[in-house]
Amino acid sequence: MTTSFEPGAPAPEGFIPLCVPRIQGNEWKYIKECLDSNFVSSVGPYVDRFERNVADYLRAKHAIAAVNGTAALHIALLLAGVKPGDEVLIPTLTFIAPVNAIRYVGAWPVFMDAEPDFWQMDPAKVEKFLLQECLWDGSELRNKATGRRIRAIVPVHILGHPTDMDPILEIAHRLNLRVIDDAAEALGAEYKGRKAGHLGDISCLSFNGNKVITTGGGGMIVTDDDALAKRAKYLTTQAKDDPVEYIHKEIGYNYRLTNIQAAMGCAQLEVLDDYVSAKRKIAKSYKNGLEAVNGITLMSEADWAFSSYWLSTILVDESQCRLDSRALRKQLNQKRIQSRPLWQPNHLSLAHLGAQSYEIDVAERLYSRAVSLPSSVSLTENEQDFVVKAIRSASLD
Repeated sequence: MTTSFEPGAPAPEGFIPLCVPRIQGNEWKYIKECLDSNFVSSVGPYVDRFERNVADYLRAKHAIAAVNGTAALHIALLLAGVKPGDEVLIPTLTFIAPVNAIRYVGAWPVFMDAEPDFWQMDPAKVEKFLLQECLWDGSELRNKATGRRIRAIVPVHILGHPTDMDPILEIAHRLNLRVIDDAAEALGAEYKGRKAGHLGDISCLSFNGNKVITTGGGGMIVTDDDALAKRAKYLTTQAKDDPVEYIHKEIGYNYRLTNIQAAMGCAQLEVLDDYVSAKRKIAKSYKNGLEAVNGITLMSEADWAFSSYWLSTILVDESQCRLDSRALRKQLNQKRIQSRPLWQPNHLSLAHLGAQSYEIDVAERLYSRAVSLPSSVSLTENEQDFVVKAIRSASLD
């Protein structure tokens, strides 16, 4: 009898987990320095160092640490000028966090479809919606159906592959919209030689425990704009207006990252490129092992992209395969292999009932067919082979 477990939960002993962190570098050394120096909270040299190192890695001017990726998104939306009653375009096929952040600021999401090749926000549908379903008065863009102001676009680079950003940036800037690229799953990825996490007017990162690198929990706001960076630091540190006196002219947030977490982040960032290389090798191994199996296809990589392959993900076409994606997951679970489905497209979520969606016809198919496979940096070749053989056996027997 096997033990069942939910996606996202820790895998029981003996299971091949979906995606767990690897701690192998200077984490112990740097965290010990924090403990020895008593800098364990949100003030300390590692916070500044981590921000500087992330900015340097992304070739950006500024990086501002936050307690998690959702907090970073919340602040980024405020920096973008999103107000209550505004609307923000976002892909429906994404984890719910960036959608929730839109609601935190009192705005409304407008859900856009995924494109079928690389599963990211569809730039063609974004442009079509903005030009055909909205009215531009020369300074503001308003949704014809709702009358609300469109203020920003949030492309989310899901599963480690970047969105095709140039068309989105071009139409957004033509219509005075801010672009916030959410690279929570794509640190280490590149778009036409530019780093994911430095592709929009403002960018956001996550360092949750299952991400490419981790601080246990943490996030980052990235921008080249000096004024936005200063305001991001202000808002994430309780909007304190005097260096000594506790005077506050507006509402701020306790979104500070601790020095201990930043120390771990500095160590993890030192091996980021090695981790991305390992994840790409895992994806290649899955592709080579499964390419001859009818009905199983691995997520593709665009010729303009360099994917971090955060989670190697397959599509299961039940018309060509003997089972569907959910049945395959059950088979993998019985063989003590952890997997997970994609997120329910957010236009179907009761949490965001009443939000507008536009021409969704790809995202639901991807959701029904996708299975994310074990993708830990530490996944061994023997474990990869075991996963491949389990899928081939379940698909062919």
